[in-house]
Amino acid sequence: MTSPRGKVSALVFFSVIALLGAAAPTGATPKMRYPVIAAAGDIACDPFDGSYDGGGGTSSACRQLATSNLLLRGSYTAVLTLGDNQYEDGAYAKYLFSYARSWGRVKRITRPAPGNHEYETRGASGYFRYFGRAAGPPGRGYYSFDLGGWHFVSLNSNCSEIGGCQEGSPEERWLRRDLAAHRTTCTLAYWHHPRFSSGPHGNDESVSGLWHALYDYGADVVLSGHDHDYERFAPQNVAGALDRAQGIREFVVGTGGKSHYGIGSLQPHSQVHDSTSFGILALTLKPRSYDWRFVPAVGSFTDRGSARCH
Repeated sequence: MTSPRGKVSALVFFSVIALLGAAAPTGATPKMRYPVIAAAGDIACDPFDGSYDGGGGTSSACRQLATSNLLLRGSYTAVLTLGDNQYEDGAYAKYLFSYARSWGRVKRITRPAPGNHEYETRGASGYFRYFGRAAGPPGRGYYSFDLGGWHFVSLNSNCSEIGGCQEGSPEERWLRRDLAAHRTTCTLAYWHHPRFSSGPHGNDESVSGLWHALYDYGADVVLSGHDHDYERFAPQNVAGALDRAQGIREFVVGTGGKSHYGIGSLQPHSQVHDSTSFGILALTLKPRSYDWRFVPAVGSFTDRGSARCH
């Protein structure tokens, strides 16, 4: 004979099952949530900048607060900074006054990279002090981590400050060892100075050794800043030739808030470009592919698409 207590337990069990069945139509499967990361560079104005305006900026400059509001609303798994995080010189006091009040609100999930303005303070000491362990070893500033089945590499493109970026340099040798030890399906690297760019800074040959190592190990995506615009390239090989089978897709995302640069002569294989909007690049990380979307905070430009990993 079933006890009254057993009858109650069974009733609860079958009620829960019924509720679950009502909540999900027959044949439906739960939608998987993939990690989403946000990225941009060239971010926080110097507090003494004439356009700073209490941190709110103007229509065309110092919009770091607006772009950081996107980060707070987006439920991002991680935030990547692409260098020149704090103008004009990356001083620690300025990080506390400007960056911390905007993008610093998501510091807990931030994985930074340094820019040339960080090195306007000797040894980028303000950058390393502000971000601490998240910035990688002082004097080096490059590191890697895994997220959502992807391998990420944050590199330092201030080559003259760290013994070079060319083939055989300490960073390039470290990068090859790191990639050899992490043979994931999908790999993303990011640093400040773009290998290819239609902005005023143009192509940067100094990071070609890093691009070569990433290409050899089948990396999929590179993110950079430096030019204050947004640009997306088709996959390219070491020489900058179109390579849809093995090439690396580069995004230039210098849209974090500081200001805008104009687009010059378009480089080969530039697919999309804009210098009117401030915003972030959002990347959805799937096991063998990724989706991208440029999310504007100021302006109306957007860009979206999908691609498979190698």
